[in-house]
Amino acid sequence: VQLQASGGGLVQAGGSLRLSCTAAGRTFSSYYIGWFRQVPGSEREFVAVIGASGGGRSYADSVKGRFTISRDNAKNTVSLQMNSLKPEDTAIYYCAATTGYYSDYTRYDYWGLGTLVTVSS
Repeated sequence: VQLQASGGGLVQAGGSLRLSCTAAGRTFSSYYIGWFRQVPGSEREFVAVIGASGGGRSYADSVKGRFTISRDNAKNTVSLQMNSLKPEDTAIYYCAATTGYYSDYTRYDYWGLGTLVTVSS
């Protein structure tokens, strides 16, 4: 499955952004999709993951209550709604495909190119 993240941009602290992850391939609905973020020079950080059918979700503590992950398998899309953004949310955001509710980026098999989110104070 081929993935592409989009929707990043510049936003002020307290604002919102909605990221999208679109996929090519008929097997999209078989995969759990996760979002990660990375600041240059730092480890890739888990943000959220959603089950293949969209019935289950898991979030990093740092984004719980502010971010919401959802998916539309008919449109081969996973979204990440980000509210109450903070400067520390600034990073390149990536979506990736896996087979379980994993927070370890090494468990993900397919990655899209990232999209940059910048939150100004």
